[in-house]
Amino acid sequence: MSSSTIILHGLGSCDTCRAARRRLEATGRTVVLRDLRLQAPDAAEVARWHDALGPELLNRRSATWRRLEEADRAGDPEALMVAHPTLIKRPVVEADERLHLGWTEATRTALGL
Repeated sequence: MSSSTIILHGLGSCDTCRAARRRLEATGRTVVLRDLRLQAPDAAEVARWHDALGPELLNRRSATWRRLEEADRAGDPEALMVAHPTLIKRPVVEADERLHLGWTEATRTALGL
């Protein structure tokens, strides 16, 4: 992929991910939506994201989180996200070798929107 390609790491069924993709494509950018259910990240990728984006990467508001046992919730966050990719806050936006978390005003500003 070229350096100008933006990768949205998220879920194909996520309204926020679809909205982000539409908005970015409307500006003429090349966007790839990587569905984390179909292409789960490995431990090294989750570790890189966690190092760059911090503890907010773990989505404690998700349905997957609510279904976990307390003992599982107390485990290593990175291991949890590898085992359950839907625990990753969406989207993780990868653009110009930088990572952004969520489709927030800060992310949109950083992408020049």
